[in-house]
Amino acid sequence: MLYLHQIDPIAFRIGPVAVHWYGLMYLLGFVAAWYLGRSRVRAGRLPGVDANAYGDLMFYAMLGVVLGGRIGYILFYDLRTYIEHPLQVFKIWQGGMSFHGGLLGVVVAMFWWGRRHKLHFFDVADFVAPLVPPGLGFGRLGNFINGELWGKATGGNWGVVFPQDPEVSRLILDPTMLRAQFESGALNMYARHPSQLYQFALEGVAMFVILWWYSSRPRPRYAISGLFALLYGVFRFAVEFVRLPDENLGYLAFGWLTMGQLLSVPLILIGLFWLWKSHRAPTLQPQPPAAAEKA
Repeated sequence: MLYLHQIDPIAFRIGPVAVHWYGLMYLLGFVAAWYLGRSRVRAGRLPGVDANAYGDLMFYAMLGVVLGGRIGYILFYDLRTYIEHPLQVFKIWQGGMSFHGGLLGVVVAMFWWGRRHKLHFFDVADFVAPLVPPGLGFGRLGNFINGELWGKATGGNWGVVFPQDPEVSRLILDPTMLRAQFESGALNMYARHPSQLYQFALEGVAMFVILWWYSSRPRPRYAISGLFALLYGVFRFAVEFVRLPDENLGYLAFGWLTMGQLLSVPLILIGLFWLWKSHRAPTLQPQPPAAAEKA
């Protein structure tokens, strides 16, 4: 099945202000994490932490995601462009966020917040890990709506034709003829893997289901964080085989290794190490806030 991508990246306008779907996807990710985390707080999955303290954690984590994601993308993927055009740094609605940079930003936020509340870093990380996949999933939907980070050509009679694809845009001299050319079959050879939707399914849906189920009962310290790192690293590494590398970077080695894969290898190794380390670690027992007040 072939699909022509013609989604307006602007969700709606309020006067002169344009609200982009990409920004709304991030907002939905934070809202999902907020409500899911509140349920874990009520269940006492992070003893001694109430709703107000959790609100602080979410605020710092949001800053970590946005600042770390943007800085990470600039450093890892496109430093030259931002040196030449520094104001591009602020155009987040156009995309350009790195998961690995956002992860580092959240790690810094959790470490700082955990020290303030005298909590072990990995108790905080294990609490936060199941809340992340919905945000990853919504972010990938935002990438799809923006028509960015598409995959390789499918080589068959299925996939998505992205008008933003330079190979397609060169053929479309008159935008009003786009639909007609698509329906005539002239663009079939340019159909690509919707790798953004693959990542939505794996990093968003599958990771959330697995981690939420796995964390539904107490697990040893490091275990949930380790599973998160392992799953993300494996899923990202796999999808990169059908996703085009960033144009300014290309393949780094062997004719197939991408920056996304290179950055995912440490996550896989760290995830395996944390899972191994969890076998000798203590298990944090739930303590609902009401019980903590009576203790």
